[in-house]
Amino acid sequence: MTSLILRSLLLVAVVAISSGNGVQYTANWTSIDSRPLPVWYDESKIGIFVHWGVFSVPGYGQFSEWFWQSWRDAHRADEVEFMKKNYPVGFTYADFAHDFKAQFFDPDEWAEIFEASGAKYVVFTSKHHEGFCNWPSANSWNWNSVDTGPHRDLVGDLATAVRKRKGLHFGLYHSLYEWFHPLYLKDKASGYKTQEFVFRKALPELVNLVMTYKPELIWSDGDWEAPDTYWNSTEFLAWLYNDSPVKDFVVVNDRWGNGCYCKHGGYYNCADRFTPGSLPNHKWEKCQSIDNRSWGYRRNMKLIELMDLPTIITDMVYVVALGGNYLLNIGPMEDGMISPLFEERLRGMGAWLGVNGEAIYSSKPWRVQGENTTVPVWYTSKNNTVYAILLEWPSKLLFDLAAPKTSADTNVTILDDPSVPLKWVSTAPTGLVVLMPDIMPVSPGQGWVLKLEGVV
Repeated sequence: MTSLILRSLLLVAVVAISSGNGVQYTANWTSIDSRPLPVWYDESKIGIFVHWGVFSVPGYGQFSEWFWQSWRDAHRADEVEFMKKNYPVGFTYADFAHDFKAQFFDPDEWAEIFEASGAKYVVFTSKHHEGFCNWPSANSWNWNSVDTGPHRDLVGDLATAVRKRKGLHFGLYHSLYEWFHPLYLKDKASGYKTQEFVFRKALPELVNLVMTYKPELIWSDGDWEAPDTYWNSTEFLAWLYNDSPVKDFVVVNDRWGNGCYCKHGGYYNCADRFTPGSLPNHKWEKCQSIDNRSWGYRRNMKLIELMDLPTIITDMVYVVALGGNYLLNIGPMEDGMISPLFEERLRGMGAWLGVNGEAIYSSKPWRVQGENTTVPVWYTSKNNTVYAILLEWPSKLLFDLAAPKTSADTNVTILDDPSVPLKWVSTAPTGLVVLMPDIMPVSPGQGWVLKLEGVV
């Protein structure tokens, strides 16, 4: 019955489009998981995550994007006391929306910063767990960015700006559940035996986002309280892959119901800040916030709580060496400004990638992912080239790499000055010793890349 309801819903919402590649995916995980991941995603490696919504107005708490839930439901002392000190009795969370004005939001300026960061895709919050929609959702009357607050289509404005930038892909974060939506609470009380929220709110909005903005990536979240059968996830994904206007290039993550993490979907997030200890056997992504305490903006954040540029580069290199993508998060202010501290980190990452991006973009994990002799080294590969990424500058001019096997065609350069070959000698049975430049290259951030051609 639910399958028929969903198919009817989708037929009302869209005009079915015949799948051009002849492959038809059915609404089960075996079929859905068999879909090849579109190539652009793996090649991109670096993305920018943006958490922005009504929660940016109070901008307070260890997880500021969870402010409403922390204040009302969890009754966390910090949030409760914050409201008592700063807002009058009777003030509601909905009242914050009037101050979410985004008066300084310049989507072209944002897109320029994202491009300068070296990122190849952007994932923007369409709706977080508070339910406020950053686009004019017909299923969220007066709780969206056109009816109240900014009075503009934030999703649409940013999508247009991002797509002006060559090589930048546009994706959307979407929370399936909403903490306090009456229909969701009703379904929850039934033990998820009813699906009114799914068919009247969650799925219509997802379809609307796909049809209106054609995102190249859907970052699903807010799924964990209920099974994927409640969300009708496989039905939606079968439509997305077969008949939607983004069927040939859209990418999705693994957050489609309790039990799906690291198991089902396009690529795996597994958990926030997921950091595997060894090479996974499936494409994965680490989402990491510059602010170590929060995804949304915090007015009371301190410099010591932010990742510095060397830490970002070290984290990014580790992720890419183990075959992952790195999704770095910022939380803009409620007025639409990006903190200069966040901007500085993003531009610094972009400067480093401007020199060393050859070792990152479109790379693959090598047969050895890393070694730690005198300094930490991580490896990536591309075609017949291996890249050794040094996270510290060696203390001696003669630097040993144990893993590469040399050949008669071996050539070694450093990406800071690729026109000058470096001298090297082979060691037995594997490895080589490189004569490093006698002057350390001025790096935009911690990390230098040796390009090893003709090694195995």
